[in-house]
Amino acid sequence: MTTHRTAELRRETSESSIELSLDLDGSGTSDIDTTVPFFDHLLTAFSRHSLIDLTVRSSGDTVIDVHHTVEDTAIVLGKSIAAALGDKVGISRFGDALVPLDEALVQAVVDVSGRPYLVHSGEPAGFEFHLIGGHFTGSMVRHVFEAIAFHAGLTVHITVLGGRDPHHIAEAEFKAFARALRQAIAPDALVRGVPSTKGAL
Repeated sequence: MTTHRTAELRRETSESSIELSLDLDGSGTSDIDTTVPFFDHLLTAFSRHSLIDLTVRSSGDTVIDVHHTVEDTAIVLGKSIAAALGDKVGISRFGDALVPLDEALVQAVVDVSGRPYLVHSGEPAGFEFHLIGGHFTGSMVRHVFEAIAFHAGLTVHITVLGGRDPHHIAEAEFKAFARALRQAIAPDALVRGVPSTKGAL
């Protein structure tokens, strides 16, 4: 395994422009500007708690909706994680975390399986319709995890165990995912080769 697992990707569509670079073996530093303030906040928390160094520059048709810019950024983030992981030799593979934020409590479990799958449950009724910060629809939280899981080849289970404030719930979800991913991608000195009976992930 190389000392630093890095990736730098760019995505251009008629709806958005994304430039993203990351270092999986970083210290959690970030420089993020997606033009969507609450998403910047969530990605900053993700970087800090995953210890992934992350730089993001995104722009898009936010005058219509933040959906395209947020989802396309998540697509590039997922692809970048997959690219930086490479052959996955020597990783721990599995990670789990239980994270509170005041009244909110979220559990996240990650398997770097190579099989994209998301199980996402427990957000309170109406969460998906709430405009967090007046611009970030709660439904986008699931969209982000779907895009990351699919494009990074991760199996992800995220369960909201409690919470009332939409800001707290969303942030706890990102922090829990970050902490679980941090464990899953970490090198394990006891692992020889790829941690799978198939010999590939």
